[in-house]
Amino acid sequence: MGKFSNSISEAHKSFIEKQHLFFVASAPLAKEGRVNVSPKGLHAFYVINDTQVAYFDTIGSGNETSAHALENGRITFMFCSFDKVPNILRLYGQATTIVPDSENWDKYAAYFKLFPSVRQIIVADINLVQTSCGYGVPMFDFLGDRDIHFKWAEQKGEEELANYIDEKNLVSLDGLPTALGLSRAK
Repeated sequence: MGKFSNSISEAHKSFIEKQHLFFVASAPLAKEGRVNVSPKGLHAFYVINDTQVAYFDTIGSGNETSAHALENGRITFMFCSFDKVPNILRLYGQATTIVPDSENWDKYAAYFKLFPSVRQIIVADINLVQTSCGYGVPMFDFLGDRDIHFKWAEQKGEEELANYIDEKNLVSLDGLPTALGLSRAK
């Protein structure tokens, strides 16, 4: 049976910090719009306080979360325990995208070890926390973080990464603008 809370407890925070993987879900308001679910790792997630979290977001082939955050803000994070103690934790809230030229960039960037391929930070104000059993989640062993993204980014270099963002990260699959797109339009 699920348990609900309006804030992130120390036990929730401890559970989150032990996970190597989390999922981010967001969606546009339009019925025909695509729901996005993205797996994230690289120790990118940080609990700022009992109602606010953030994660750094690296350059990728799309930018759905930023577009949905800009359009309506709805976001869900899910953490699953893949070890012997089954547990699922979801955080529901409202998201904002912080881009490098934002006045809040330094404030939120200070929580992370940032890499050259970090394109933005997603900050979310959490209004509901849910835990559930996770009995159906399989057990896996963590072997390590992949370094493929960092090798790819290093090979591209700063200029090619900027071109990649311009090509793939300024609008969503549904044509919604992203915070990076608005920032570049200035």
